[in-house]
Amino acid sequence: MKIQHKMAFGIALALLLIAPFGIYPIFLMKLLCFSLFACSFNLLLGFTGLLSFGHAAFFGGAGYMTGYLIQSCGVPSDLALVAGAVMGAFLGLIMGTIAIRRQGIYFSMITLALAQMWYFVCLQSPITGGEDGLQGIVRGKLFGFIDLSSDLNLYYLVLAIAVAGFLFIVRIIHSPFGMVLKAIKDNEPRAISLGYDVNKYKLLVFILSSSLAGLAGATKTLALGFCTLSDVHWSLSGVVILMTLVGGMGTLSGPILGAVLILCIENKLGDIGNWLALVTHVEWFSSLGESVSMVTGLIFIACVLLFRRGIIGEISGRWSLHL
Repeated sequence: MKIQHKMAFGIALALLLIAPFGIYPIFLMKLLCFSLFACSFNLLLGFTGLLSFGHAAFFGGAGYMTGYLIQSCGVPSDLALVAGAVMGAFLGLIMGTIAIRRQGIYFSMITLALAQMWYFVCLQSPITGGEDGLQGIVRGKLFGFIDLSSDLNLYYLVLAIAVAGFLFIVRIIHSPFGMVLKAIKDNEPRAISLGYDVNKYKLLVFILSSSLAGLAGATKTLALGFCTLSDVHWSLSGVVILMTLVGGMGTLSGPILGAVLILCIENKLGDIGNWLALVTHVEWFSSLGESVSMVTGLIFIACVLLFRRGIIGEISGRWSLHL
């Protein structure tokens, strides 16, 4: 990263370190988990050009795995998180092996169909709790001695996971492997003519993206203490697409901004803290109820019309920045 990027990253990290002392930690953890989820999806869409409609399968599948291992098998929380990421990678391997044989809308439809099949597996499986999901998942201890029942302790664990995942994505993008991914997105026939095994690269990035999405889902399950069918439903795949497009597809910080924006709206802005009430109409958002989706849709339409490259994409383009 350039020096200005390192400075911006340092400032953001410093703010995140002190954030739980002024903002509800549970909401912050949810923001971090979905930010990592959006960044993992952006790795696939923004830097490789693969539009998946099934990313919720990895997010929710890993969450179910983590919750089941903690609740029914007594597995320590740290090992359960790792198992969740592995579960996401495993599902990504299966789905990716099938889906990468097609391109464009056919690829997207295959991922959607496979994700819906996984949704019905979760609905019918006895270990997922069916329509009730897994509830009351105990946080346990990290490394056997750090008590995660403390919101503050768990917050810093979630922050460490989110930051590590983000840095891992940055490393991938700026590696020779990442350059090949960008070549595939820009001109796949040319990448093939240069001798690259395009399907191999697509499958590998699909697995990497699904494992990071799984890590985000596993962390979210540990932080919130539950995992339900909404975590594997196709609508969540739509939400993560919305986050990426609104923030800025193909940018590093765009999906994070998109996740924060969408979650703030969907959570009616009330969980951010009392200080936000000074500058926003929290009561108006709270009165919307289920109609908050209409506001989300209007914001999406506005962003498409006014910021075709997303918010961060437009800022980067106009000021020649790389955010």
